[in-house]
Amino acid sequence: MLILKWILILLIVVVLGAIGTGQAGLFQSTAPNDLGVRDGRLKPPSNTDNSVTSQAGLYPDHPQRQYSDIAPLPLRGDGPATIAKIRGVVAAMDGAKIVKNNPDYLYAQYTTTLMKFVDDVEFWYDPTARVIRVRSASRVGKGDIGVNRKRIEAVRAALAAAP
Repeated sequence: MLILKWILILLIVVVLGAIGTGQAGLFQSTAPNDLGVRDGRLKPPSNTDNSVTSQAGLYPDHPQRQYSDIAPLPLRGDGPATIAKIRGVVAAMDGAKIVKNNPDYLYAQYTTTLMKFVDDVEFWYDPTARVIRVRSASRVGKGDIGVNRKRIEAVRAALAAAP
């Protein structure tokens, strides 16, 4: 019984320590310096299960290509009009901060409330394919428990419902 009590105390200390570490911003990491569009491509998917991209097909030998693959967003009007609608959707989402906003490109950071993890999310109007390319990736960790995919699908649903 005494051992269980100490295990419970240790578990509480570990959980509180992790929350304190997150609240102090130690899980935020630094923003990648290689985001944006280069040669018609967003950054490749992560090497772990913590990102999604609509350009996963460009990397057929990538170890996480299947996990990372997500459909691009359809246009709602022209490219700049769609990016503007996405900006409105993103701005209304919890934890979102718009970092870069151009007529054909939007970069936002999402920060979780409790642990302060930061995910980098990009939307780019691809004029050749006439779609909005997306990439959403966690900065730290080996998995995202599907958060990045859910976020892009939430944007997709909100965009479809927008007038």
